Amino acid sequence: MYTAVTRRIRVTVTPRFVEEESSPDEGRFFFAYTVEITNLNPDRVQLRARHWRIIDGQGHMQEVRGAGVVGKQPVLAPGETFTYTSGCPLTTPDGTMEGVYIMVAADGETFEAAIPAFSLDSPHVKRVMH
Repeated sequence: MYTAVTRRIRVTVTPRFVEEESSPDEGRFFFAYTVEITNLNPDRVQLRARHWRIIDGQGHMQEVRGAGVVGKQPVLAPGETFTYTSGCPLTTPDGTMEGVYIMVAADGETFEAAIPAFSLDSPHVKRVMH
């Protein structure tokens, strides 16, 4: 589990490797991740957009930007949590993801809430011992 708190927005990510949706022999490794976004502010906030940086095991980066998450732009009341699960295919057995959510405060101010960097690890990684 990975956690970051920015301006009283807590983002916790739990990644996992999905064997049944992966084909290691064909270079397809599928990862799911569950995100919990909790508003620790005294006022409501809205998640408007996301910006992910996905880096595979060979260092290739892909950026993903878009409105909301899983088709939603949730409004979080004080103390409220929004949870969703999404997925990410890679062509390598490991990688990392990180990013930011674009949030809007009750007063209309826009700010970024950090998504902590987290590791995508499958049991198919070949470790080289020296």
